[in-house]
Amino acid sequence: MLIGEILLLVFVFVIAGFLGVELISKVPSQLHTPLMSGTNAISGITIVGAISATAVALHTEGMASNVCGFVAIVLATINVIGGYLVTDRMLGMFKKKGDGKK
Repeated sequence: MLIGEILLLVFVFVIAGFLGVELISKVPSQLHTPLMSGTNAISGITIVGAISATAVALHTEGMASNVCGFVAIVLATINVIGGYLVTDRMLGMFKKKGDGKK
């Protein structure tokens, strides 16, 4: 990869990070649960992308790309599972104490 391409990718990553922080800090607390549910669905797409990238990396000779692909799959899976657990816990706060018990 050329130095210019790497710098462009780092620049896009940094801008996306700043944009994400700004957007999340402006969201009212009442909207966090619905937004988190939608974000979990998008994060599921990240797993598909990580699997696709790993499949391409398996056809290369470098071991580093295989390891990076595996780590990407693991981290994306942890992100999705953790997001669903947090969403479930947040939605549990809005249930009445008598609901679900018979």
